[in-house]
Amino acid sequence: MLENLRAALLVPDIRKRVGFVLFAFAAFVFMIHVQLPGVDQQKWADLLKGGTFYNFLGFLSGGALQKLSIIAMGITPYINASIIMQLMTVVLPQLEELAKKGGEEGRKRISQYTRWLTILLGLVQATTMSIAMRNSGVFYDSSIWFLLYVIITMIAGTMFLMWLGEQITDKGIGNGVSLIIFIGIVLRYPTYVSQTLSAGAHGDFNYLGLFLYLAIALFTIVSIIFMYQGQRRIPVQQARRVVGRKMFAGRSSYIPLRLNNAGVISIIFAISILLLPQQALSWFAHSGVTPQYWHLGFIEIPQNSTAFSLDLNTYFSPNSWLYNIAYFVLVVMFTFFYSSIVVNVKDIADNLKKSGSFIPGIRPGIPTEEYIRRILLRITTVAAIYLGLLAILPSTLQQGLGVTTFYLGSTSLLIVVGVALDTMTQIEARLAMRDYKGFIKR
Repeated sequence: MLENLRAALLVPDIRKRVGFVLFAFAAFVFMIHVQLPGVDQQKWADLLKGGTFYNFLGFLSGGALQKLSIIAMGITPYINASIIMQLMTVVLPQLEELAKKGGEEGRKRISQYTRWLTILLGLVQATTMSIAMRNSGVFYDSSIWFLLYVIITMIAGTMFLMWLGEQITDKGIGNGVSLIIFIGIVLRYPTYVSQTLSAGAHGDFNYLGLFLYLAIALFTIVSIIFMYQGQRRIPVQQARRVVGRKMFAGRSSYIPLRLNNAGVISIIFAISILLLPQQALSWFAHSGVTPQYWHLGFIEIPQNSTAFSLDLNTYFSPNSWLYNIAYFVLVVMFTFFYSSIVVNVKDIADNLKKSGSFIPGIRPGIPTEEYIRRILLRITTVAAIYLGLLAILPSTLQQGLGVTTFYLGSTSLLIVVGVALDTMTQIEARLAMRDYKGFIKR
């Protein structure tokens, strides 16, 4: 890997692309520090302490939400819009036809639909966040005009990040949106290191716990790499073909089924479902209404939304066993759901039959489809259990080892490792393409 990086920096075209990516990162960091005016930073910091959902969004935005900058929402609306469009492509026949047979024009139209959906989702998220922050006294100006200003600014910040991601994809290396999320996550680690060093300087730190935590984290990163690159190769044999007067012998190949087809999507879905309602109910907990209960013997039933919110935050906090069980179950469910959407077993079997190919020992058609589905079920089961355990690992480690100054989330680890591997793969592909061109010229 280091040899490929060194070789890439020696190639003018790749060096130029890498420089553009670094320039885009610098622009992203600059935008993080452009804060919204009229914000009570102390109240905003107090609100963040009790909002797990805010902290999750802030982690993906590189701390822009903590500073309440103009890109406070980050690229999250675009991610959600892309996921929804991917799911709608499977559900709606018109979009499926456009994606499969529309060619370049079809991809452009789907990209345009994704941009419009990003604006819609950004409008909903910015409006919800702005109203909640105004009700919590974060803004000095509580007028409707200032609220509209904040909403428009947040949407514009998200659109800027979406445009910046597209520019990175066109003029840089790798997927631009993924790289923006990548740098947003990496920017948080220097803060964790400084907090750890500060705690160590004051003498209130468990060095053995930190060592075990980092050792387990390193092992987890290695396992993510194996899970990300692992695949089940199904052998395929192509029958002999007669074209004119010539006979072409059959060729052997394989169908690569990735071990982790869901990627990080299943964890993002699960954590959004768990944290978003909890964050919405936490606004009622700070509404000033006194919680009331119905007393039925030893059981207390919440009578209003404030009481229900307090009970939910008490028994369903991110550190509770009930939360971790629900988190694990949701990750497993969404892994199976998303894998079934990404891998269309029926299309794979039909394409093999049309091309005259077959799996040795398996008849074409429905038997081939059932065979591939059984294999997909097995590897998805392994991936789902692994992702479920990976999702609950950080909170379990922090509680067991007493490490509170350094956080390695499952979502962040999957994104960082996945984006790094994809970027290195694209660099290697460009290096191979350059060597191929040089061979042709000779």
